[in-house]
Amino acid sequence: MRSHVSVSKSVLGKAVALLNAYEPGDESLSLAELHRRTGIPKTTLHRLLGELGEWKVLERTRQGYRLGMRMFEWGQLVSVQRSLCDAAAPFLACLSEATRATVNLAVPEGPDVVYIQKINALDQPRKPPRVGGRLPMHCTALGKAILAHDLPDRLDALVSRGLVGQTPRSVRDLVALRAEIERVRACGFAEEREEAVVGVACVAAPVRNASGVVVGAISVAGHPARIDAGRVWPTLRATALGLSRTVGRRGPGW
Repeated sequence: MRSHVSVSKSVLGKAVALLNAYEPGDESLSLAELHRRTGIPKTTLHRLLGELGEWKVLERTRQGYRLGMRMFEWGQLVSVQRSLCDAAAPFLACLSEATRATVNLAVPEGPDVVYIQKINALDQPRKPPRVGGRLPMHCTALGKAILAHDLPDRLDALVSRGLVGQTPRSVRDLVALRAEIERVRACGFAEEREEAVVGVACVAAPVRNASGVVVGAISVAGHPARIDAGRVWPTLRATALGLSRTVGRRGPGW
């Protein structure tokens, strides 16, 4: 759990810090908890909560405050991700049906990948992350697929931040990560086994736009005993190529 978020001195900065205090799994947060996470004085915090409530950005509940419908509405206006989700929907549905596994679509955001679409396998327990969640790029097959086929600057920027692991199996060594990226470039797909989430293995492939730029990645995920890269790769590869062609037809602005 995040113990404290960075807070700007401006009113806008404080409002952003307040919204950033919410984490995956948070339903409602009390005034005391928001104060603990942000360090914003309670009098200022109370005023911000009231104003954000008037704008429907936050909603008051019996337990405290939760993110409001206006946040959901704004999220739907993120055009590139929304368009990518729309284009990917039929491809992910077919991939889910063919593999009987959980399938994901993610995009790069700084040192992380953000999950923007997910279809959970019906016969497997649901595992994180949820849609809207994020994980370090170097810990996920999705992130490795992006790193291997994107500009070297992205990998250099990631390394400069330091490689923080998610599980005991996460890659924390630069030499090992670069070797893994080279392997991905050679074989075309990325793979990880319990590096991001314990009990989950994943195989991923990149998605490109009309200019050949990697805009995201798709993956097949499930229990390590059920995910065989050699078995799922042909279907995953065909799906990634099909989605890339669809994205490409929509122009280079993606």
